[in-house]
Formats: sequence, C-alpha cells, structure tokens
Amino acid sequence: MARPRPQLVTGKLEKLHPTQLTVGLAEVTTKREAWTKLKRKERTAALDKHWFPCVLGPDERYYITDHHHFGLALLLEGVKSVSLLMLKDLSFVDRNTFWNVMAFNQWVHPYDARGLRRTYEAIPRKITDLQDDPYRSLAGMLRTAGGYAKDATPFSEFLWADFLRSRIGSDVASQPNAKVLSKVMLLARSQEARYLPGWVGPIEN
Repeated sequence: MARPRPQLVTGKLEKLHPTQLTVGLAEVTTKREAWTKLKRKERTAALDKHWFPCVLGPDERYYITDHHHFGLALLLEGVKSVSLLMLKDLSFVDRNTFWNVMAFNQWVHPYDARGLRRTYEAIPRKITDLQDDPYRSLAGMLRTAGGYAKDATPFSEFLWADFLRSRIGSDVASQPNAKVLSKVMLLARSQEARYLPGWVGPIEN
C-alpha cells in the first residue's frame, strides 16, 4: 500500500527565510547546471518529489531547514515556488522562544563563512543573500566523490567544511581541482576525520 502523502503547502522561493548564513556557490552552480539539462516533465517530477522542510515563524514566514543550495539554484533559474513540508508551527511564540526551539531541534546553523558563530539576527532574510563558503562547496564535492557518506546529522556538510577549513588554505579551497580533491580525499579517509558524520574509514591499498 502506498504511503499517505503528507500535508504540503506551497511557498514562494523569494519569500523563504534561510536558517543558515552560507552556502557553497560552486555547489549551487553545479545544481543549476544539472537543472538546465532536465526536460520539462523531468523538472516537474523533480519539484513534485522534492519537499523543503520548514517551520512557520513568528513573522508568518516559512523558515526552511534544509535544501538551501537547491532552493537558491531553482530561484536563480527562474523557478517561482516549491512544495514545503511543515515541521512545526511556531508563529504564535516570541522571537527568543522561536530561536531556542529552532536550536534545540538543530534546525538552525548560525555560522559564517569563516566558521564563526554569529547571532541569529545575522542570518539573511532571503536565500539570495546567503554568503559563499568555498569550504562548503569543497565538502559537497568530497561527498559526491565518495569521500564520506550522506548522513542524517543536521548540517553535517558544514562539519566537514570546518574540518577542511583548518587544513586547507582558502586560496586552494576557492579553486578546487583534481589535485585538491585527491588531497582532501586523503584527509577525509584519515583517522583525523573519524569523529565526523558519514566517515567511511581509511583508504585500503
């Protein structure tokens, strides 16, 4: 028997509120390129099965808790609206309580492009205002290449980005290539990274 479809709402991408400060713009570009290769029916199918988890905030806005990269890519490609999966309605609480609940549920990641924690007020109000973090792009490339496994831990890619941030220079991270990917692959499979979500163990010769 087919599983019942959850209750979804439609939200305009330009109105969605982020719950993080950064994205990897190189990863956004990759998602845009993949989107342009899809035919019309494939795009419709992709949107139909891709739901953005969100929380309704005290300002009656939807705060998305995941898929910031895909959302930004879609918006830049001219997509106007997406399906939202409501996690919780917090529209009736005060702002301090709202952020406390968001933090408790690991629905917010208030860290900037240097990996430093900021106030919740520093989080942009639109996904188009998200900062670029090259290390987040590098972490995404690393996962795609098999450097670590996809994990359910919230914002796990940012943990990997911070791991790389302390080991790879910013000039290198901002211009990744095959040589750089090979280097970070060795780091990702080393014992140093064993505490990170999705770690898959050392490379066996």
